[in-house]
Amino acid sequence: MTIASTIADFIPPPVRARLKDLRLTSRRAVGLQGLGLHHSRSRGAGLEFAQYRAYEPGDELRQVDWKLYARSDRFFVREAERESPLAVWLLLDATASMAQEDAARPGWSRLAAAKGLAACVAELALHQGDRFGLVALRGDGVRLLAPGSGVRQRDRFLLELHALSAHGAWPTPEQLRPLWERIGAGDLVVLLSDVFDDGAITVAERLAAARREVLAIQILTAEERDFPFAGGHRFRDPETGEELLGDGATMRGEFLTRFAAARQALHARLDTSGIRHAQYVLDQALDLPLRRLFGARGFDERGAAEYA
Repeated sequence: MTIASTIADFIPPPVRARLKDLRLTSRRAVGLQGLGLHHSRSRGAGLEFAQYRAYEPGDELRQVDWKLYARSDRFFVREAERESPLAVWLLLDATASMAQEDAARPGWSRLAAAKGLAACVAELALHQGDRFGLVALRGDGVRLLAPGSGVRQRDRFLLELHALSAHGAWPTPEQLRPLWERIGAGDLVVLLSDVFDDGAITVAERLAAARREVLAIQILTAEERDFPFAGGHRFRDPETGEELLGDGATMRGEFLTRFAAARQALHARLDTSGIRHAQYVLDQALDLPLRRLFGARGFDERGAAEYA
């Protein structure tokens, strides 16, 4: 399996093409004054020349110094001083509830969507020269890939996503200790979860209170949004195994009312902590919540059934 095919596994080509319009930003990096970058200096593809380094696969050809190549017969990339990179952490909920799919789209689960969204953010960070890492949270603990940059980090990141499956309930406080030890002040954190477990909200709130820039994307099924069930139906909690038998048509009104109230309460709680948030439903275009969070325009949000 090649890395090219791995990227395509997570990010459909039309979505990847649209990512070019997006840019990761941190409000904390500019004093909460909106979109902006950073003030300290690091090596990258900026304007002020700093040094040469050997070409690596994935570098843009426009960075190659062709005059130097003509003299040395070797490829070198011009590095320049640029604004310092973000450290972007993808916090991915991999508990059992994330394995849920919609009947209308078999094989596309909450976890599959979370992996796709994580890969999209990693791709954005890669092209900006930002560092990015992964924290997978599930019943057997925390799996962590420390932030790094470049194509090798992207390859490691995608391999971690490939190996990840949904399992168990939310980690215990003791298992979550690496989060508080590794995620630094000013880092950008993106939580990808159904946010049904109060522990997920508590993690986001604690990180935000510790001056981490936290974004949350809630991943829902179309069935939760629409509750299309009719006749007798068996509803099962994937984490506890508890089951409920009921008539779908009879339950629909009450479910939608209670579900809307729960979402409204969640949004208020996130707003109170200063956590930007968006929603993704499994029948929507994968980049839709990223566009809502990062302010890109010119995208038709009415295309809710556009799986690409």
